[in-house]
Amino acid sequence: MKKDEGKWERVTQEFAPVCDENCKVLILGTAPSRKSREVGFYYGHPQNRFWKMLAAVTGEEIPQTIEEKKALLLRNHIALHDVIHSCDIIGSSDSSIRNVEPADLERILAVTGKVPILCNGGTAYKLYKKYQERRLGIEALQMPSTSPANAAWKLEMLVETWGEALLPLIGKEGDSQ
Repeated sequence: MKKDEGKWERVTQEFAPVCDENCKVLILGTAPSRKSREVGFYYGHPQNRFWKMLAAVTGEEIPQTIEEKKALLLRNHIALHDVIHSCDIIGSSDSSIRNVEPADLERILAVTGKVPILCNGGTAYKLYKKYQERRLGIEALQMPSTSPANAAWKLEMLVETWGEALLPLIGKEGDSQ
């Protein structure tokens, strides 16, 4: 463990939501990891399988740049943001999250309309249910986390499970593989 990993820090979401009026689903993460904050975009840690999973599900190349990632999302009618606007956290550990200020998801839904919501992992789902679900009136679906901490889920399993949920929503049934 690095020397500074055991310290609490206040993290604020600085990435704008990725969305447009054509989005048919909203994927919510928890809060940006330390590596994501360093690279300036969602799922920035090279070991996180989010972009590999999404590329496999949609039948596209794995995006490398922020612009390619945004384009992949919007081309496939997927909005992306985090459930937390700010929180106290140790390193990138979701289990350490406290003092949560929820994200303003209404501003996304004002653009996309009332779309289904998929939460990337149990912590995002739990926090969505606690802070957002009643206010928004949309039940979310908990998806398996793409984090490397979820090592029990191999990439192929993530692709299959996420594909079953995502493809019907974005109008690409049977397009993966």
